[in-house]
Amino acid sequence: MRFIGLAGWSGAGKTTLIARLVPELIARGLTVSTIKHAHHAFDVDKPGKDSWVHREAGATEVLVASDARFALMHELRGAPEPTLAELLGKLAPVDLVIVEGFKRDPHPKIEVWRAENAKPFLHPDDPAIRAVAADTRPDGLPLPLIDLNDVAAVADAVVREAVPITGAKG
Repeated sequence: MRFIGLAGWSGAGKTTLIARLVPELIARGLTVSTIKHAHHAFDVDKPGKDSWVHREAGATEVLVASDARFALMHELRGAPEPTLAELLGKLAPVDLVIVEGFKRDPHPKIEVWRAENAKPFLHPDDPAIRAVAADTRPDGLPLPLIDLNDVAAVADAVVREAVPITGAKG
């Protein structure tokens, strides 16, 4: 298993890019999973559902399964947030994992940048950023530039820059 991160400010288009990258990578014969870091409290469960009742009763983990999918919810209950390495270790084996967020972690990343956001680049302060996918051609960029709208070129960079996950299953 190999992985690469996509990092950028909110509104840069990371999720939109991942939604376009995953089918491109699958068409190339790769199996792909993603990890998305949520910056705010979030919940995939709904009050009143049986799984919600189980969690509210104090269950540490609730696994909901059907013939279409399963979801495992793990309540931290005051424990520290899992590290990216710990989360990567929980995934079933695939060829490639794309990580959205975790921009402050030292793993290899491609920066996603949009001029209209008027946000500073992340790469000057992050040596783990290997390339920039942008919607314009910034002056003096010290890294390889990829057109944000050229999904095939971004996929090429993702495959080229992804690194092995140490201690991964399979």
